Amino acid sequence: MTSFRSVTLEVPDPSAADAFYQAFGLGSYVNVRASDAPTTGFRGFALSLVVSQPGNVDAFIAAALDAGATMLKPATKGFWGYGGVVRAPDGTICKLATSKKKDTGPAARHIDQIALLLGVADVKASKRFYVDRGLAVAKSFGGKYVEFDTPSAPVTLALYPRRALAKDTGLSQEGTGSHRIVISSDAGPFTDPDGFVWETTSA
Repeated sequence: MTSFRSVTLEVPDPSAADAFYQAFGLGSYVNVRASDAPTTGFRGFALSLVVSQPGNVDAFIAAALDAGATMLKPATKGFWGYGGVVRAPDGTICKLATSKKKDTGPAARHIDQIALLLGVADVKASKRFYVDRGLAVAKSFGGKYVEFDTPSAPVTLALYPRRALAKDTGLSQEGTGSHRIVISSDAGPFTDPDGFVWETTSA
């Protein structure tokens, strides 16, 4: 089975980006490296942080804003729970959410799960592409959502329709140029149908 290993964000200023992700609490989940590749609009992906209660969502959002992020969608209650969306100074979109609607303890910046959500043109086609390269499917809901089994990685990999992901994060789906993200695995280098670049990493 192919192992999805790490996420590298390509940023204009690696030192500033690293300082932001350390302050935000994602320093151990993402890598950063320098890139000035042209990019505009929605870059086609988001990092999704799942936490245990609303107070934790608020704590992460406050830390992100203090470190220089901008608010895309203020945290609100929905039928699914509670959550909000921020954009890091380098442009990366971060979703924060919990299925709970009430706090059960003091707020803490503890992450239960983090997922890399890739916005793709055709979820079923992208699923087949990744399965052909050795990734195992953990959850699949037709053309709406696919989550891969990535037990050895700190980040889960999932596919969403691009339009739905953009709407979920409060943005238009329009965007051009580089995604400014590189995914590492042991499957060998390739580029997926939506232009997401994968690199080889050793075990």
